[in-house]
Amino acid sequence: MHPATAKWYDRRDSVFIEFCVADSKDVKVNFDKTKCAFSCIGGTDNVKHENEIDLFEAIDENESKHKRTDRSVLCYLRKAQPGKAWPRLTKEKAKLSWLSVDFNNWKDWEDDSDEEIGNFDQFSDMMNNMGGEDDLPDLDGADDDESADSDDEKMPDLE
Repeated sequence: MHPATAKWYDRRDSVFIEFCVADSKDVKVNFDKTKCAFSCIGGTDNVKHENEIDLFEAIDENESKHKRTDRSVLCYLRKAQPGKAWPRLTKEKAKLSWLSVDFNNWKDWEDDSDEEIGNFDQFSDMMNNMGGEDDLPDLDGADDDESADSDDEKMPDLE
């Protein structure tokens, strides 16, 4: 048995784990308050993969889900305490060779204050309230076709 390669990332109310196993069969994912267990048979050589993770914090196992695709199995773990950042996925600080951070989806959400989110909403409202082309002021001579530029003259024929 081999552990499946996995990537994870943290969000305000949940944690995501992606087990990277192509063509997985017999997928089993069990969520417990403080554990996540994954197993499957994967690939053309039918290798059995099995992972068990002692989670950093508790999760709501009834709200946690998983979805299988042809390339991986994505697990959504609902945090028992939303708004609390997880500095790592596991309870232990040990480095696991099969586990890495998914930097493509990582976001430092804990730095976002409510004030900054409010400012962004105000900015969005301002952008939505700005007028369209009909509200542009008239520019003198902008629509006059009679004022031809020097580069609009006919070019002489080539010899």
